[in-house]
Amino acid sequence: MRLILSFAALFLSVILLQLSSGGVGPLDALTGLEKGFSKGQIGILGSSHFIGFFIGCWWAPRLMGNVGHSRAFAVFTSLGAIGMIGHTLLIDPIAWAIMRVASGLCVAGCYTVIEAWIQAKATNETRGRTLGVYRFVDISASFGAQMLIGVLANVETYVAYNLLTLFCCASLLPLALTKASPPVTKSAPRLRPLLALSRSPLAVSAVIVTGLTSAAYRMVGPIYGSEMGMNAQQIGLFLAGYVVGGALSQYPAGWLADRFDRRWVIIGFSMASLIACAASLFAEDFVHIIAASGLFGFITVPIYSVATAHAHDFAASDERVELSAGLLFYFAIGAIASPIVAALLIENFGTQSFFIFIGSAHLLLAGVGGIRLLMGDHAIVKTPYIYAPRTSFLLGRLTKRLRDPS
Repeated sequence: MRLILSFAALFLSVILLQLSSGGVGPLDALTGLEKGFSKGQIGILGSSHFIGFFIGCWWAPRLMGNVGHSRAFAVFTSLGAIGMIGHTLLIDPIAWAIMRVASGLCVAGCYTVIEAWIQAKATNETRGRTLGVYRFVDISASFGAQMLIGVLANVETYVAYNLLTLFCCASLLPLALTKASPPVTKSAPRLRPLLALSRSPLAVSAVIVTGLTSAAYRMVGPIYGSEMGMNAQQIGLFLAGYVVGGALSQYPAGWLADRFDRRWVIIGFSMASLIACAASLFAEDFVHIIAASGLFGFITVPIYSVATAHAHDFAASDERVELSAGLLFYFAIGAIASPIVAALLIENFGTQSFFIFIGSAHLLLAGVGGIRLLMGDHAIVKTPYIYAPRTSFLLGRLTKRLRDPS
């Protein structure tokens, strides 16, 4: 309890931020369909979010170094609020795409500040528990954001976006009012994508595919749900099933990753994802669709964490922060490309193409895993499996000492 209270302001900011940012993507998709946007245009909105996310990941550590944690958090919160409230002023897909860049900046920037604050305040004795509570808070708030969709989609557009803006602005209050002094700002990690590629091509391939999968599901999933005849509340449950499945899989995925060759674990999850895609393709009634969504999240979400653990098996201790940043860079590449491709596939080839696209990406990943097995990409010493949220370039600092207990 003392641990939770000491980080209460940060965790409350995470909850409010997630309720805000987690709801804007599905709301954009449903509102865009209602306003006559094409599916391709809605896909561009999702891709724009991740463009902003990547820019924010790179810029946020540098901005913190110039103006400090609290002011940087205020800057990114303001950008998010402007992007969300701006939706009500101009109903245009190009304008909304620009606003979604702002919301992506907000998410990456705010999480960077929060994780830098947690990393600085956590001790070696509390780091593991702190990260565990942080993950629980983040996942719970993400689930709550999906459940909000049914409410947001059934009110006037300006009311829905105003509510999300209120959550975004409110996330600033806990950090603004806390008496705790902000930590000393450390230098930003260098972005070295080639480091990650040299350490593990399989891990790079896996995080790209994870970016393709998660971004398509979160940003284009509402289009799929609408085409399947779901109402807004059912679409919220459909997306929440994915979140819950991913949360429940972390322990069994960690058990497998720590006891077996991680190349085989990645291949196994990739092949199992084909079963989840097939279950989704043939699901017709709502109950089966929700079950397939949970199964899909259970199988695909932990691939990122297994891949990062595999990459860290080949890295030196002083490379871990930059390696984590490099892997998140590749995740962002997949996430930027995925929404527009998935949306255009649905628009031109129907809903079945959505899961065929995702399944094909995982089949390709399994093939890369098989090639790496033949090439002997085997780690002698394993680092501990750690659930790695895809939130900021600074997460590597928060998890570094957990990977290097000594």
